[in-house]
Amino acid sequence: MTHHPGRDVSLQVSRLPHSARTLVVAAYVLLAGAVTLDVTTDPQWTLSPVLATAPVLASIGTRRARVPLTVGMSALVLVPVLALADPDVPLSAHLTSGFTVLAITSISTANVVLVATRERELGQSRSVAEAAQRALLRPPPERIGGMRTAVRYLAAAAEARVGGDLYEALATPFGTRFLLGDVRGKGLAAIETAADVLGTFREAAQVEADLAAVAGRLNAAMTRRRAGEEFVTAVLVGVTESGGPARMVNCGHLPPLLWREGRVTEIESPVPEPPLALLGLVGGPYHCRDFAFEPGDMLLLYTDGVTEARDASGRFYPLAERLALMPEAAPDVLLDRVVADLLAYTGGGLSDDAALLAVRREG
Repeated sequence: MTHHPGRDVSLQVSRLPHSARTLVVAAYVLLAGAVTLDVTTDPQWTLSPVLATAPVLASIGTRRARVPLTVGMSALVLVPVLALADPDVPLSAHLTSGFTVLAITSISTANVVLVATRERELGQSRSVAEAAQRALLRPPPERIGGMRTAVRYLAAAAEARVGGDLYEALATPFGTRFLLGDVRGKGLAAIETAADVLGTFREAAQVEADLAAVAGRLNAAMTRRRAGEEFVTAVLVGVTESGGPARMVNCGHLPPLLWREGRVTEIESPVPEPPLALLGLVGGPYHCRDFAFEPGDMLLLYTDGVTEARDASGRFYPLAERLALMPEAAPDVLLDRVVADLLAYTGGGLSDDAALLAVRREG
């Protein structure tokens, strides 16, 4: 799923791959051949037990219970037909075949009902989680504090469509402040953690003049609620409307990319900083770094779902390299290009959630 203001696109995979469909069709052909062979050959032997495979085959790839049930009943009708075609075979053998077909039909039908019920429950849970996530991740304003912004959120195709990537853009008394983070884990637990991070950021960013102090507040909030090995990587950026350098605090996250006149550079931290909830392991506060952020510059914040996406040969997506080749554009257009390029690079699927936040300083 690609999520951003006004647009949701689902990345879906086929329920039954082509190779599996081919094998199922081949099995049906063999079954039909066995029945034909039984009817047209020696009446002293029978292949009627193979009819028990029919409801199993019918249950593959379907979520409708009547499919294996109908096929199984049809196979059961064929048992007496084969009994008439093979009069020299003991009646007990045909009765055994009939009971086997009936038992396998019941099992196959029950299995389809069970799988369909579980998928329906999972779908409902995902819908609730996605609604909570959409309410939590509010679209940032297109223009804020003399800057233009855009965001894209892509959820993994191979996993539940709910993850822990988060973002925010706020106008504060100390300038515009941005946050992008990645919660360790997925599902409702990740959304709960993301909600705590965003809630704390929205409050602390409005009252703390020092961006490092905002990061400290976030770390304290995560430390208080930390369960097990839970932590959050995050990067915070502050930009004032009066000009001058921007400020950044990187809490164990990937370095932002700065696009300037076709050149892309990483904004590294002065010293390595731990993720939120882990600051106590190293002691001391978080540190800020100032960097030049001039009119026309573009800043790109992103999560590891982007840079750890792989192509068919297993190579990581080279975000900085690809970004440098893209023509100058507004943040919204640029992120559309990045997303299209990323999905083309990976063949349309992602193994992890990915979020991108682009900020361009206007002249």
